[in-house]
Amino acid sequence: MTTVIDAGRCILREWRLTDEEALARQANDRRVSIDLRDRFPYPYTTAHAAEWLRKNVGADPVTAFAITEPGSDEPLGGVGLMLQEDVHRICAEMGYWLGVTAWGRGLATAAVKAATAYGFDTLGLERIFAVANTRNRGSVRVLEKVGYALEGTMRRNAIKEGVLLDQFMYAALKTEWPR
Repeated sequence: MTTVIDAGRCILREWRLTDEEALARQANDRRVSIDLRDRFPYPYTTAHAAEWLRKNVGADPVTAFAITEPGSDEPLGGVGLMLQEDVHRICAEMGYWLGVTAWGRGLATAAVKAATAYGFDTLGLERIFAVANTRNRGSVRVLEKVGYALEGTMRRNAIKEGVLLDQFMYAALKTEWPR
């Protein structure tokens, strides 16, 4: 059975191998990749998309979702939970991105809110955290709107294109998550 989550403004669905072209089309923009980890490359080719899909499609449990709009099956971005291990196995890191054509429409906010609820309710997580570069105001707004709490600033915590970056640590706890 395929996991599909109705998030109101958007639908979260499992990625498919056939999403290769759409994934590459949405991801291949420096404005998308600039605030993401280096493992999300720019340029983003269909070969990158195919490799990522091969690694993630069919995973159990499902932790990576394509973000689509109601009435359309076209992926506009992605949201996922990176499950932690060992003593941190009750936690996951939230990651999300949208293609530029989908910016400013509330899709990321809806997707993060729905994926967080899925993490708590379906995966049984206790804590979900997200790391955002301090310069990425859009991502910060998403996390704050959804209800993640700012836990602190990690100074000089990352490097992107040779620039040292400060990052915010945000988190949501199952015991504090609104139902």
